[in-house]
Amino acid sequence: MNSGHRVRIIEARKNYGSLAALDGLSLDIKAGQFTVLLGPSGSGKSTLIRSLAGIEKLDTGSIYFGDQEVNRGPINLAPEKRNLAMVFQDYALWPHLTAFENVGYALKRRKLVPESFNMLIISALERVGLASKGSNYPHQLSGGEQQRVALARAIVANPALLLFDEPLSNLDADLRERLRIEISTLTREIGASALYITHDQSEAFALADQIGVINKGSIEQIDAPEVIYNQPATRFVATFTGTSGIFTGTVKSISKKSCVVSLGKDELTARHTVDLHIGQEVDLLVRPAATRFTTHEDNRIASTITDIAYRGRGYEHAIETKYGSLTGVFDTISHPRGRKMEVSIDPEKCIAFPRESK
Repeated sequence: MNSGHRVRIIEARKNYGSLAALDGLSLDIKAGQFTVLLGPSGSGKSTLIRSLAGIEKLDTGSIYFGDQEVNRGPINLAPEKRNLAMVFQDYALWPHLTAFENVGYALKRRKLVPESFNMLIISALERVGLASKGSNYPHQLSGGEQQRVALARAIVANPALLLFDEPLSNLDADLRERLRIEISTLTREIGASALYITHDQSEAFALADQIGVINKGSIEQIDAPEVIYNQPATRFVATFTGTSGIFTGTVKSISKKSCVVSLGKDELTARHTVDLHIGQEVDLLVRPAATRFTTHEDNRIASTITDIAYRGRGYEHAIETKYGSLTGVFDTISHPRGRKMEVSIDPEKCIAFPRESK
């Protein structure tokens, strides 16, 4: 098994004109750890991953692989000397080469006898389920098969670091899920460290040992997936990791971990992960799993059904309340549009943050 790089990024800055793509970003990836950077378009994800690959050079700051400094000032170790591989969104396969030849391209700089060279390629193709497709050209493969070739090319040389640049975004939902599992399994099998960037929350939570939420060139929070979801450090982290809606109210009372928020005639209890005070205007960020229809529980408000979507295991409802709309209210039975229902909101999955000024 390979020994993955420990990756340290220290105060990384990269500007494109007046735009700060990376703004003092720091990150630590332990050897063999699978880290996902989650953030919107333009947050700096691609600039960071390209800097790690050696495609971009930082303006200031440092990148270390283990004890080796690979980027700072005049130091910029060439990509081919960094013992890493990258899997791109658009596959980046050579159209004039077969799947076998595309995978073998990653081994060209290694002085291998033909038997070893061929065995490594065949083994990599077998590991991604394409042993019978080695003679096919990219245009003869489906999108999912092309991405598997790209994955085989990435792992064939047994790199210490794997970089994934939104590799599943061009695939349909079912194929994304299957390839996600393959990426997770293969990366951990070879013992490589991994940095995976995405804007997809479900993908991030399914893959990561640790998630970093990136915004405007810096990381707002990095921790285990459960901590990121249950204890968001900022309003942006809470919003970007999934809400079904936001209510605005005023803090009526407060304790160490919870608060009561007045919405008008109704009051809701919620958690808070940042300091608040009585009388403060707050936004209540309601997680998708927080809601259910009931007439028996506390912490509930009146609503009207506005839409229904069948999701296989049941139905998700969109609702309208006096305080705003919510989506993803689940029930095993469907309720017709226009029906008035009471919805309960779990205080543990409703988080209060200071109200954002518009």
